[in-house]
Amino acid sequence: MIKLRFFRDKLGLRAGDWVEVRSAEEILATLDEQGCLDALPFMPEMLQYCGKRFRVFKVAHKTCDTIKDWTTMRRMTNAVHLEGLRCDGKSHGGCQAGCLLFWKEAWLKSVRGPKSGAEMDAEKQPQGTDVGSRSAGFRCTLEILGLATRVLDVEGEDTEEQYRCQATELLRATTPIKGRNPQQYIQDLVSGNVRLNDFVRYGMIAVFNIIMRLHWRGRPYPYIRGLAKKKTPTEVLNLQAGELVQVRSKDEIMCTLNEWQRNRGLWFDVEMVPYCGRNFRVLRRVDRFLDEKTGKMIRLLNPCIILEGVTCSGCLSRHRLFCPRSIYPYWHEIWLKRVDETESRSGDSAHSLGETHAIIDHS
Repeated sequence: MIKLRFFRDKLGLRAGDWVEVRSAEEILATLDEQGCLDALPFMPEMLQYCGKRFRVFKVAHKTCDTIKDWTTMRRMTNAVHLEGLRCDGKSHGGCQAGCLLFWKEAWLKSVRGPKSGAEMDAEKQPQGTDVGSRSAGFRCTLEILGLATRVLDVEGEDTEEQYRCQATELLRATTPIKGRNPQQYIQDLVSGNVRLNDFVRYGMIAVFNIIMRLHWRGRPYPYIRGLAKKKTPTEVLNLQAGELVQVRSKDEIMCTLNEWQRNRGLWFDVEMVPYCGRNFRVLRRVDRFLDEKTGKMIRLLNPCIILEGVTCSGCLSRHRLFCPRSIYPYWHEIWLKRVDETESRSGDSAHSLGETHAIIDHS
C-alpha cells in the first residue's frame, strides 16, 4: 500500500513493519523526571523488551477514551502497538487487565526483520555495563521509573494506594478528535491497521447503523436487547486458565442481561457478539485490575474471565470504530460453558475426515 507523506510519523511505521526496542539507556534519555515522553509513561514492565525485535501490530494514532468520555476518540502522535506485547502488571500491584502497551517511536528503531542467529548469540554475551550508572545524568533513572508507578498522596488523606500507568495517563498523552473527523479513518487504512475489504465491510455496517438509529424502531447491527429483569442470573463454573470453553449464543446471553445490557454490573459489549458460539481457551481469571479513572485497585468478589485471542476489534462500535487498542473483554461465567476436550477432538477428527473424503470424491 502507498505511504502518504502527510500521514507519516517520525519513522513512518505501518502495521507489519519490524522494529527493535532501543536499549534502556537510550529510552531513559528520552524521558522526563516523571518517566514520560509526551505525557505517556514508559513503564518498568516494558524494560524486559529492550534490545528485542517485534513486528508492529497497529499504529496507535488514535485510541478510545475509557476514562472521561466513552463517546470520544483520542489522538496520539508517533506511537504504535507491538505484536503480543501487553502489560503483565508486575510493577502495578499485579493488575490483570493485560493492556496492550503503547510504544513511542523514539523508543524504537526500524529494522528489516528478526535477528539473525549470530545477532542472537551476541545478545547472550555479558555486556559488563551498568545501566544505572550510565543513566546518572538523565532526568529519569531506573529508580525514578519504579517510583513513578505510584501516586503520592501529599496531604495524607487517602490511605489506599494509587497507581499510575499508561492507561491512567491516557487523557494527558492524547488530544480529542473532533466530531467524526474522516482523517482518522483514512489513516486507519493508509497505516495498514485495517485491510481494504474490512474497511469497506465495516464502513457499510456503520452507515447502516446510522440510518437505523434515525428511527426509534430501527435495529442497529448486531442487535442486542436485555431480556432479564432487574435481578440478573448468575452461574459459577470456577473456570481455570487453559480450559476449553464455548461462548454461549447471543440469544442465550441476552436472557442474562437487563435493559442496560448488563449482568451483575458487567456490560456485554457489541464487540463480543462475533465470538458467540465459538470455542476458546481461558487465558486467566481476573480478580483485580486498576481503575483507570482513579488509579486504585479494584478487587472483584466474583472473578471475571479473559479468553485467549479474544479482544475488542473496534469494528462494530458506534463511537470507537477501528480503535486499535484491542482491549480484553471481561466475561461472566454464565456467558460461557465448558467444552469436553474428548468430544471436541472427536468432532475435529470427524470434520477433517469428512474434508478428506470430499477431496477424494472430488478428484
